[in-house]
Amino acid sequence: MVTRQSALRARQVAAQVPDPELPMLTLADLGVLRDVRLTEDGTVVASLTPTYSGCPAMAEMRADVAARLRGAGFAKVEIRTVLDPPWSTDLITAHGRRTLRAYGISPPGPAPRRTAGPVPLVLGAARLAVGCPRCGSADTEETSRFSATACKSLWRCRTCREPFEHVKEL
Repeated sequence: MVTRQSALRARQVAAQVPDPELPMLTLADLGVLRDVRLTEDGTVVASLTPTYSGCPAMAEMRADVAARLRGAGFAKVEIRTVLDPPWSTDLITAHGRRTLRAYGISPPGPAPRRTAGPVPLVLGAARLAVGCPRCGSADTEETSRFSATACKSLWRCRTCREPFEHVKEL
């Protein structure tokens, strides 16, 4: 029998699954976990959205959510990948942003806004203002567009001289 309590419990179980690349955050913190619901026959349907197309962690995320739900006693589990609307860094929760900063990773700023119509041509790189998660200084520089994962870049603070990762705005 499908009850409101069992649906809530399924959501709570799925919401606690850690991200395989940023294990200090849950998939819910990252906004990757989009929905969890129970069907009439008791199947738990969890919907996940990748942070970007081709994200290599999606297979691990699907497997982890399914395993946690089955381990919590839900026999029928279906994991769906949802691509529309696409994931955005704006979906990272306030708790997720605080946790990133606490672990020395600069959280993303607001995602770029897209308008209808032609994509504007921008010549030259726009300077992104990224604050140091350790000392708070805005005097930072990007040292590599890619870090341990494609969704992060590597930066260095000119004030405290410490390197740090930054989650890219998407």
